[in-house]
Amino acid sequence: MSSEHDVSRRQFLNYTLTGVGGFMAAGMTLPMIRFAIDPLLKQGKGEENFYDIGLKESDLTEQPQKIQFVQKDIKDGWYTFDQKKEVYVFKHEGEIFALSPVCTHLGCLVHWSPEPPYANEFQCPCHGSRFTKTGINIAGLPATAPLHRYDVKVKDGKILIGNLHPRNNIPAVPPKY
Repeated sequence: MSSEHDVSRRQFLNYTLTGVGGFMAAGMTLPMIRFAIDPLLKQGKGEENFYDIGLKESDLTEQPQKIQFVQKDIKDGWYTFDQKKEVYVFKHEGEIFALSPVCTHLGCLVHWSPEPPYANEFQCPCHGSRFTKTGINIAGLPATAPLHRYDVKVKDGKILIGNLHPRNNIPAVPPKY
């Protein structure tokens, strides 16, 4: 009664267990592979998001103004969140500057000082780093890099802030004393 197309019980169990085992292995392995490579595939698309900080170009002065804004839809892998940020915005020689207030030494927040002894400089209260008005670090002090600078765009008279960029190739300025 047996023909050449009949499958024995042993062969049937072998094929079934091999198929189920392969399906389970693929079910566990594919999500792990996707988890590992998905953020790499999404990086570097050159997306630039600009955020309205609620300041008009006509409101800008030569004195840095500290502005708070919310950067929305920041993606870190699969996690998307909003983050409050601060920026110093001002005009200097006709150019709009938007500087991060985070000291490049250890990450404390710098503040603008319009009065002596270090007039018209950003100062870090933690370790004494100082920066020029355009954010260049002063030589001989703890910070070894200038303040990071945001991309700035003006649209319909509103100031829009973009991505933050380090400026590591700018040499330090000697102190004025």
